[in-house]
Amino acid sequence: MRQVVIYPGDDGFWVAECPSLPGCISQGETREEAINNMKEAINVYIDALEEDYLPVPEEHFNTLLMAV
Repeated sequence: MRQVVIYPGDDGFWVAECPSLPGCISQGETREEAINNMKEAINVYIDALEEDYLPVPEEHFNTLLMAV
C-alpha cells in the first residue's frame, strides 16, 4: 500500500503523486481516473526497480497536508 497525494492541476486534470516513489506521478480527467492511473504507475515503477535489481523504497506514511 502506498500513500498518494491527489490535487487539481492547472490544466483541469487531477494530478496524483506518490511521495515515497520519487518522480512517480500520474493524472486523470477525474479523481477516480487519476487514482486508477496512479495504481498502474506505482506497479510499473516498482516493476522497473525490481527488474534493475534496485531497492524499492519503503512506505512510511509520513506526508503532512496543511492549509496555511
